[in-house]
Amino acid sequence: MNIIAIIPARMGSSRYPGKPLALIHGVPMVGHVAFRTRQSSLLSATYVATCDDIIANYCEDAGLECVMTGDHHVRCSTRTAEALLKIEEATGRKADIVVMVQGDEPMITPDMIDAAVEPMLKDPSINVVNLMAEMQTVEEFEDPNEVKVVVDRHMDALYFSREPIPSRKKGSDKVPMRKQVCIIPFRRDYLLRFNEMEESPLEIYESVDMMRILEYGEKVRMVPTDKRTYSVDTPEDLARVERLMTGDALMKTYSKQA
Repeated sequence: MNIIAIIPARMGSSRYPGKPLALIHGVPMVGHVAFRTRQSSLLSATYVATCDDIIANYCEDAGLECVMTGDHHVRCSTRTAEALLKIEEATGRKADIVVMVQGDEPMITPDMIDAAVEPMLKDPSINVVNLMAEMQTVEEFEDPNEVKVVVDRHMDALYFSREPIPSRKKGSDKVPMRKQVCIIPFRRDYLLRFNEMEESPLEIYESVDMMRILEYGEKVRMVPTDKRTYSVDTPEDLARVERLMTGDALMKTYSKQA
């Protein structure tokens, strides 16, 4: 099976411009994501997808595979899909599963990639998977930069929101506080079909792509991870991640080449 990872990254982030090349222990953030992702034994290849020459130049210098895409993309999924088709044309090999990994998740580990893909290997009816992690604090639960998720008894998503869900306002302090971790495997054809679907109202209101799938009445399988990871949306997030990655064993395997 041909499983590839694609990491969409651009310098023009609205919340934190230039963050793909922000340094964490001397390594650009997108480098951390790519080097850690490609250590997954399930992957055939890992690519960075970008519209920025400066990111492409970094990838070339660091020995990372990179695909140039258009600068018109608003959603990571459309950039990923463009990169996928270019990769297939260049390699002459069709992908089976595409793992979209957000470029602002520098603490991911290879076994997180494996865990996200595993349900799709076991069940051909699953078209898309998200990882989810338990949040440790109410502050994190109330942070609008963190996408929260609630699930049903089958571990399929019921709803995603940047608001704290489920509610803690009815007398219960012990609600499940789960967040989306942006390692998202799609079946190849489903990714292309997803991008052909019209954007949905709840997707726009919540600013969460996965709401499009739910609003069309389809499923997103959620897979729990006990890994402690944080995305980087602000300079303050960057400082926290750098502190938490001090002494990181996985980082030692690539820091000299990055």
